[in-house]
Amino acid sequence: MSIHTEDRKKVTTLQLKKMKQKGEKISVLTAYDYTTARIIDEAGIDMVLVGDSASNTMVGNPTTLSITLDQMIYYAKSVVNGTKRALVVVDMPFGTVSGNPLKSLEAAIRMVQETGVDAIKVEGGAEIKEDVKKIIDAGIPVMAHLGLMPQSINKYGTYAIRGKEEAEAKKLFEDCLLMEELGAFGILLEKIPAKLATEISEKIRIPTIGIGAGSGTDGQVLVIQDVMGMNNGFSPKFLRRYADLHTIMKEATQHYIADVKARNFPNENESY
Repeated sequence: MSIHTEDRKKVTTLQLKKMKQKGEKISVLTAYDYTTARIIDEAGIDMVLVGDSASNTMVGNPTTLSITLDQMIYYAKSVVNGTKRALVVVDMPFGTVSGNPLKSLEAAIRMVQETGVDAIKVEGGAEIKEDVKKIIDAGIPVMAHLGLMPQSINKYGTYAIRGKEEAEAKKLFEDCLLMEELGAFGILLEKIPAKLATEISEKIRIPTIGIGAGSGTDGQVLVIQDVMGMNNGFSPKFLRRYADLHTIMKEATQHYIADVKARNFPNENESY
């Protein structure tokens, strides 16, 4: 097994573009707290995404729609505190970038000022082009999120693959080109056909990060709880588990409970 331990300087948006040019794949995981961010940063992850998936994984909500700007600021600040090398990108939550450029800019500025994140991520294409332009013009790096967009779940009515139909694939392609033209530093492509994701990645000059989009993107992202096997009730086709922390943590907790009940903890060496 190969373990990445190379010590490199702080990852920047420019460095990500250079990685694409060199053909070096970009590794991305989500994190929502200081401890997890510190661990994956020390492991050598290129980018940490503070996803609005915190709504699901940290709060237990059925969708990402319920999480607020204040909550995302809290999670993002925690991750920034635990990260030294990786680029930290945070999701702008539902309703904060949605067709009112001045309001969107205000929310983005607040996010950056109060957390210290390196960049933000927004869901949407041409519909929010003025918002994206306003934010980028203010000096805030933006990553676009296209394909399956969880903040639009009530519009879709399903988490099925996007871009299978010709018209939707065409719009997705056009939105990617538009985001590149506006100055986005990268695009996250979620749950779209691998062939389409590869074609987009080859066409645009900025990095693409895929989740459920095949191996042709410039990088990959997964949710940390899924990768580490903490969330064992979620098993989509695109997920590969690298650990089984659910079982490990459950068994360790049961062992702890047994020791407490049996008066085996604390022992003499664990007492003052």
